[in-house]
Amino acid sequence: MVYGAISEYGKRYYTDMSEVFSAIGTVQADYNWLITDFELNCRVDGLGRQDSDYWWLTGGELTMLLKKYPGLQWIWGVLSGVDKRIPKEEVLRHPLPYADGYEGFWKNPLSLQHPLAEIEIVPWDSTLVMVLAREREIVDRFRKNFLPNEDLLRYNEDLNQK
Repeated sequence: MVYGAISEYGKRYYTDMSEVFSAIGTVQADYNWLITDFELNCRVDGLGRQDSDYWWLTGGELTMLLKKYPGLQWIWGVLSGVDKRIPKEEVLRHPLPYADGYEGFWKNPLSLQHPLAEIEIVPWDSTLVMVLAREREIVDRFRKNFLPNEDLLRYNEDLNQK
């Protein structure tokens, strides 16, 4: 089962990943990260080209990135956290996740785009952020610490009844 939450009201912008990871207990250190379909509000040095199809970062590298660029705004993207034991080559055998145009975010049951991901964080056009995870505790922490937000299952139910 996948759990999810969405935050789209009450903040200046929603896609400061430092705030998001702080809300979920800095779990970025527990995973390797496939970062795809991303757009940032500034140039980030030392991690490869920003026009590449993806970045592959360890949790430690992602933590350093967030510290080096405080307030870095992720306008778009999918940050897929995968078990550290899964090699990059295996992760890249699957289609790369994308944010804009992916309809699966808005359908129940919730699912992670990347089949090997344990968690996906989706900054969406700077107007909202979604957190989806196989572990309910991660989503519960986000819901408790990143206010306001809604349960993504209920959000989708309301959306699809309109």
